[in-house]
Amino acid sequence: MFLVGLSGGIASGKSTVVAVLRELGCAVIDADVIARLVVQPHSKAHQQILQHFGTEILLENGEINREALGSIIFSQPEKRRLLNSITHPEILKEMLKQILKYFVLGYRYVILDIPLLFETRGLTRLMKYTVLVYCDPPTQLARLMKRSGLGVAEAEARISSQLPLEEKRRWATHVIDNSGDWESTRRQVLQLHTRLEDSLDFLWARLVVGTAVAGLGGLVFLLIRHFIS
Repeated sequence: MFLVGLSGGIASGKSTVVAVLRELGCAVIDADVIARLVVQPHSKAHQQILQHFGTEILLENGEINREALGSIIFSQPEKRRLLNSITHPEILKEMLKQILKYFVLGYRYVILDIPLLFETRGLTRLMKYTVLVYCDPPTQLARLMKRSGLGVAEAEARISSQLPLEEKRRWATHVIDNSGDWESTRRQVLQLHTRLEDSLDFLWARLVVGTAVAGLGGLVFLLIRHFIS
């Protein structure tokens, strides 16, 4: 089994691509979902965050107010690094657990949906392939304005706060161009899925595991036969 990193940019259409991949039965691990999961009340990360940031960042139901916490770390880089040091190990552990689950279930590859994949360059080294969901700048701006109700200046500011898609494109091994209609994007996802399914990168690992399982099964059979006789 191998890992495929998936990323995009604001309003580039990554959620559309993920929906198609899930429809195809692909194993997709969403880093954003895990990030919310590991800071749920009574979790280790939740307790550590309260120790360092105080109870002022809590909602009435005990969950962390992401907007309040975000406003703190946005203006204070040292606080952002502290939060990352708390959450990233827990996120990684949960991702590894899910990767192991899919390996045991026999999936040929697992897609890791990571918004900051290309910004966090160390993560790309763990991926066999990296996929960028791309759209051209005018389309990205128009979609963001329509989706969020923002003006041109506000939308441009949000886009410029991220690494440009053109730069990410140079680092990706595969690009899904989502500048067109849904059918065009779907065809590209189907083509990518076919290429990944046909890849032989997983073969040696499966042969090793298969040989080990067969050997263990043979040993168990011999032991049972010995005790029966």
